[in-house]
Amino acid sequence: MTNPPRSFSVLPPRRARLAAGLLAVCLAAAGVGAAWPGLARAQQNPQAKTASQHQPAARKKAPAGKKPAKPAAQAASAAVSAPAPAALAPAALAPVPAPTASAPAARVGAGPADHIVAVVNTEPVTNSEVRERVARAQRDARARNLPEPVTGELRKAALEYLIAERAQLQYARQQGLKVSDEALAQAELAVARQNGLSSAEELERRVQAEGIALKAFRDDMRKQVLLAQLREREIEPKIQVSNAEVDSFIREQTGAPASEPLLNLAMILVAVPEHAAPGETERLQARAQEVARRAKTGEDFAKLAAEYSDANRRGADGGVLGLRPADQYPELFVQSVRGLRVGEVVGPIQSGAGYHVLKVLERKQNDQLAEVKIPQTQARHILLKIGPAQSESVARQRLADFKRRILSGQATFGDLARENSQDAGSAEDGGELGWASPGQFVPEFEQAMNNLDPGQISDPIPTRYGIHLIQVEGRRAKVLTPDEQRQLARNMLREKKAQEAFDTWAKEVRGGAYIEYRDPPD
Repeated sequence: MTNPPRSFSVLPPRRARLAAGLLAVCLAAAGVGAAWPGLARAQQNPQAKTASQHQPAARKKAPAGKKPAKPAAQAASAAVSAPAPAALAPAALAPVPAPTASAPAARVGAGPADHIVAVVNTEPVTNSEVRERVARAQRDARARNLPEPVTGELRKAALEYLIAERAQLQYARQQGLKVSDEALAQAELAVARQNGLSSAEELERRVQAEGIALKAFRDDMRKQVLLAQLREREIEPKIQVSNAEVDSFIREQTGAPASEPLLNLAMILVAVPEHAAPGETERLQARAQEVARRAKTGEDFAKLAAEYSDANRRGADGGVLGLRPADQYPELFVQSVRGLRVGEVVGPIQSGAGYHVLKVLERKQNDQLAEVKIPQTQARHILLKIGPAQSESVARQRLADFKRRILSGQATFGDLARENSQDAGSAEDGGELGWASPGQFVPEFEQAMNNLDPGQISDPIPTRYGIHLIQVEGRRAKVLTPDEQRQLARNMLREKKAQEAFDTWAKEVRGGAYIEYRDPPD
């Protein structure tokens, strides 16, 4: 395994973490759902072409080759957990299950061997439902090349998920929410496009080909759209992120110190000679007091400066000292104007130079941010999907042959991608995925890509969407503008607040329901 490219080390760890996290959250907030990152790039660059739409919502990833360990119960809960709250993505996209190996199987009705495991208000949760949810989580873990959670813990997590879901659906019905046929059709089309399919009809054929009852799939989709609409309505109005929170968050993540506010002062100086006699000092002090009195009563400060100031240029500039960080002014000035509003006058205050009369012209928050760079990789790929017409072993063999032909000069990567890749969004461009930021690809793809040097081609790489051949074409560090930093930090904070609000709301809904546990699931 090669070391990560040097360009991936251009940032201090905290700053790199912010950069990766900010862009990842931007993608999630944009609602790209389960799509390749071409969609997200289109949000950032309207000229970019989208790649095949089948990447899960972008998220901040662990360093290449490392995944945080989870306790069995936590892993089981994550395997069956509900999608992110709909406040982060369009209702028709985020929570709808894609018709892949992780899609729901047709629900098995309660039969002689079935039994009720819990009751939520008056509605039962059956053992078959729990088993279905467990099977779905296991299929999804296998599709993602993840270790399967412990079955016993998975059953408990699946039951709790179903109870919470049932309580939320009941609450939605109480609120009078319904999913129209039009909304369901839009959701179905969105899922089709997220999986690289051209129409809802093609999606339905795929669902049926995988042995999933179409009615069960539509029912589950309608349920998830309803929950998304409910969460969006309940959570969205609660999410507010202030500018101060954004700046504080960026400073925290980058490790930058708090910026001094900007201050613009005007000054009239009544100078006192170094060896002035006491009588002369008193006369000059009285003069400064008179100037201060007139300024405080509203006389034109610039005219007073031109008439009385002994500062440089004799007040010809109106005594204006200029907008600058507060720490670039004498501490005496900063302390003297502390608490004053714009337009107010203070003085005279004495220094070694004489007597000063100060007016606050402007106060601003310093919006200068520390420079943040994010590593970006330019890559291309060839995707071969796995299905009845092509097994995994066949796909691997074909891609291995493509790699051999490219390295021997018999073919080019671009030509083979155009002729063979099943990623509809990138195939016509020779497999080009453009410049991608951290967290933009699914973890398996990104880890393999990060371990390649520019020009190097991977071995066949499996992901939940098929088998890939990847080539890295280049790497760079992109400097985020202050506006980009703030917008992406705002999205990151919004996601955090939305998740917290969703967790609180879900607990309240569950707490308001009558729940009776029956025989445990098996």
